[in-house]
Amino acid sequence: MLAALALAACEADVGPTPEAETTPPTATDRTLEFGVFGSEEELDAYASLVDVYNVLYDGAEMTMTGYNSREELMGEIRETGEVPDVFLTEQRDLAWLREKQLLQPVDSMLIERGVDFGDLYSRGSILAYSADSRLQCMPVGISPMVIYYNTELIDFEAMRLRGLPAPEEGLSWNYEQFVAAAEFASRPKRGTRGIHVDPSLTGLAPFIYAGGGEVFDDVEAPTSLAFSDDSSQAALGTVLQVLRDPRLTLSQKQLSKRSAMEWFERGKLGMIPGFREQVPMLRQVPDLEFDVIPIPAIERNATIGNFSGMCVSADTGNLTAAADFLVHMNSPVSIRRVASTGHLVPANLEVALSQDFLQPGRDPLHAQVFTNSVRSIVLPPLLDNWADLEDAVHSSIMTLFVAPVITDLEALTLRIDEQSQTVLGPEEEEPSESSPTSESP
Repeated sequence: MLAALALAACEADVGPTPEAETTPPTATDRTLEFGVFGSEEELDAYASLVDVYNVLYDGAEMTMTGYNSREELMGEIRETGEVPDVFLTEQRDLAWLREKQLLQPVDSMLIERGVDFGDLYSRGSILAYSADSRLQCMPVGISPMVIYYNTELIDFEAMRLRGLPAPEEGLSWNYEQFVAAAEFASRPKRGTRGIHVDPSLTGLAPFIYAGGGEVFDDVEAPTSLAFSDDSSQAALGTVLQVLRDPRLTLSQKQLSKRSAMEWFERGKLGMIPGFREQVPMLRQVPDLEFDVIPIPAIERNATIGNFSGMCVSADTGNLTAAADFLVHMNSPVSIRRVASTGHLVPANLEVALSQDFLQPGRDPLHAQVFTNSVRSIVLPPLLDNWADLEDAVHSSIMTLFVAPVITDLEALTLRIDEQSQTVLGPEEEEPSESSPTSESP
């Protein structure tokens, strides 16, 4: 794949001609816009890096527009059609951006500037932002879903002393150890529960993959979910024994009062799945001690992930300056600055192994779980209608979690697949007026 990207970079016409790239920018080209989203700490870090760029580079002046969320940034792009010269986005937006031809592939400009994205970046992050053998955007973050756990409610050493199955190092575990931890943390007298998983497609997906099942019928161009496949049903039959057990999970009454994360912050929930972005928030909770551990291996090591990348607009008026800015913002020094805020799992392998990311002495103590779990991420298909898909199957997935008894798992999973086809299934073309009909001679 990487060889194909490099070859395409050498052969393909990426837009501007060499003459255009070396032409001094016009007055309208000297001011470029950088669109970025994140927490206040992340935006401050990005702003400081923009200031450095403006001091070091003469090609253009970069201005920054910050957004609180990816939804705000992409919502403005979709509504106005105006794309910042360089902007941060998530992998879920890649399909729409390519369909609208809003992206300038970045592999050629990176190779020209000596950026070795093949060796210094995780393979999953490169593949996540690749299409048509081209690197569409520069990977920035790759955050796998892991299990956050309260180290007071779940003490692996105490479990071992009681003869219970528990992981040795806290860097990996199996399903038996996961179940034992959920039971260990569920203490009726203290009003605590062991585990809560969001009743959604996103919540279930890593457990289906870890159980040996598949979420989609095709990884490239899915037309349906694959919940009714034998392997997926087997995975669901295993994990739902725990995820819907009223002794181990939060009740609907409890969830109507507080969210699962709020119960976790109050020390009443032993485990909750999440991504790296939760770390800074949890660090601010008084008296909360927490750590992370991978999604348990049932049949295999597997999880899902969130990907962020930095893209260049197809319509930028100064490709040279935009490319220089892209390289500046993705240098190890710059990524370290952003990673130090605690929100980001860097796609850059050098930074992912640095103290700026690992932050020893601070919760979570096993931050390397994030980087170790990257290799277990199952890449999602390129979809631009994920929210519609979640909505289509929500009620049936909720039934998997809250129905008092599931009498026919096969029928329920088949219904989920059929509901997904209203979003994923190919649209049937209506016959035109000139098309022949059955009554035509």
